[in-house]
Parts: sequence; structure tokens; C-alpha cells
Amino acid sequence: MGCCSGRCTLAFICGMQLISILERQIFDFLGYQWAPILTNFVHIIIVILGLFGTVQFRPRYVTGYAVWLVLWVTWNVFIICFYLEVGDLSKDSDLIMTFNMSMHRSWWMENGPGCRVTPVTPPPSWAPEDHRYISIAGCLLEYQYVEVAHSSLQILLALVGFIYACYVVKLISEEEDSFDFIGGFDSYGYQGPQKTSHLQLQPMYM
Repeated sequence: MGCCSGRCTLAFICGMQLISILERQIFDFLGYQWAPILTNFVHIIIVILGLFGTVQFRPRYVTGYAVWLVLWVTWNVFIICFYLEVGDLSKDSDLIMTFNMSMHRSWWMENGPGCRVTPVTPPPSWAPEDHRYISIAGCLLEYQYVEVAHSSLQILLALVGFIYACYVVKLISEEEDSFDFIGGFDSYGYQGPQKTSHLQLQPMYM
């Protein structure tokens, strides 16, 4: 019962992770954020493998999923520090998020709640010809805080998922030690059939 409950909970957490990361992936695509796009893609694949391992009693898959969650938390902590400009990090850097391939920013920068985008004409002399120069005002929530909220949610799900992944691996390992196969005989309590003699001696009468 405990194993079923733990596995069901972990499967639910994996489902929540898939839904949240697919939502995040869509907006990263819209903002041409190539580094997050690649990292999100890897995360989606590993969460699916973790879900498969949970359902099919594959502790190695669940262990790999747990190890990845440690890296995933580290990445999201970096994203939070990036958008909050901790230390020497700057959210206006093109190298980290877009690999210096474009000048795009987070999709939420122009499309956040309450944001009003106004084109600036004429554009400054330093602005590239193929880019528009805009002014953004009236945002109820700045885009960096939206990104921080997304990363914070991922960290929360990852921490809970890591705890349950370790719990499920422990339960599966205990079951493997107690049973020859899932639903089979107890390897310690089962004894094979013993040979018995069916030959009975009968008295002989003369």
C-alpha cells in the first residue's frame, strides 16, 4: 500500500512538472530564449523517463530522474539570480539566454499583465535597422518577476519530486529484496515441493 501511494504521488508530481514545463517552453519559444528552450527539452525527456520508471518499477530510471532534479534546481536558481541581477549578472545580456544570436528578451517583457507597448519614432541611431525600438509602461508585474515565479515553481516541484523519488527507490529496492518477482512468492518464506515416497508396504498373507 505504501509503495502504491508513493508511486501514485510521484506520478502525479511528474505530471504536474510536464504541464508546467510545457507551458514555460511555449513562452520561451515565443521569446526566442534558446538556452532555456534546450534545457526545458532535456527536462521534459527525463521527467518522462522518471514517470516510466515509476509506473514500471524501474529504480534506475527513477534514480536518474532524481539526479537530474538536483541539476534542474541549480539551473533554476541561476535563472532567478540572472533576472534579479545578482552579482555581476545582467538580465539584458544576450549571451546567456539567446547565445548572442538575437536581441530578443523574455516574451513577458512586452506581453506581461497590463503592459502597454509604444513604438518610439524615430528610433535611436544605434538601433539595428531590422529591429523596432519600443517603450513599455504600465506593467502590473515586471517580466523578470514573472520569470522568477516560473523558476520558483519549478524548484518547488523538483524538491518534492526528489523526496518522493528517493522514497520510491527505497520501496522498490525493499520489494526486490523480499520477492523473486512482483506479485510472486516470498523468496525467504517459500520452499519448493519436497519429494515424498508413494510406496507403501502392505502386509503379505499366505
